[in-house]
Amino acid sequence: MTTFHLLLIALIQGITEFLPVSSSGHLILLPSLSGMNDQGQVIDVAAHVGTLAAVILYLWSDVKLALGGLLRLIRGKIDTQGAFLALCLIIATVPVIVVGLILKVTGLSDAMRGIAVIGWAMIIFGVLLYWADQNGPTEKTAPQWSLKDAFQMGLWQAVALIPGTSRSGITITAGRMLGYTRSDAAKLAMLMSIPTIIASAALLGLDVISTGDTGEIRDIGIVIAMSFAAALLALTLMMRLLKSVSFTPYVIYRIGLGVVLLWIAYA
Repeated sequence: MTTFHLLLIALIQGITEFLPVSSSGHLILLPSLSGMNDQGQVIDVAAHVGTLAAVILYLWSDVKLALGGLLRLIRGKIDTQGAFLALCLIIATVPVIVVGLILKVTGLSDAMRGIAVIGWAMIIFGVLLYWADQNGPTEKTAPQWSLKDAFQMGLWQAVALIPGTSRSGITITAGRMLGYTRSDAAKLAMLMSIPTIIASAALLGLDVISTGDTGEIRDIGIVIAMSFAAALLALTLMMRLLKSVSFTPYVIYRIGLGVVLLWIAYA
């Protein structure tokens, strides 16, 4: 695999993982539209590791709080803010793990990787994001996250297993529907991504181990480093822009790309 191909994959994964535009949809489209070979699972794992490191660094204070709370939760205690946050994250992650395993076992995950599916998902969930962002109240902040809200956002997160939906996009949509501010809905979506990415990378890692494909150390290093840098930059810019800009630019991009993909699929 060429260095250019590796950099392209890392940049796409890093930039789109936390923006509401669907990283998986873009990565699926790359070989379909460019003629390049599929990057394979080793590179997918490396890209996930890079973006995981970026979000952990960006939200380190919250991650540290949740990790400390997880230790108390293991002891059966939910008596601190960190323990409650850890419990909320666990509850929010269960639906996507259950649905993901069902799709993998049944083979439906591969059946949904078509250009038409991605195109429709881009448009439909882009419009839903616009509606939620324009009509959702802005009365809640991240510290008010409840178990009920965590479970509801977790159910919506499972919908993101449809390529083109966007995991961050659908969880932000759910957060706005539940009344969280734009920046706090995005923050909760980022926090929810951490256990989800860990689970996804672990599952991909098991597949890699079972096939014996360890890949090139150089390629893995390039993808981890570049996806980390791209994701950290994208995260920082998005969170700053949300102080003055809505999600409408992302919605316009989603709808435009969706229309192009449907034209390609049905032409």
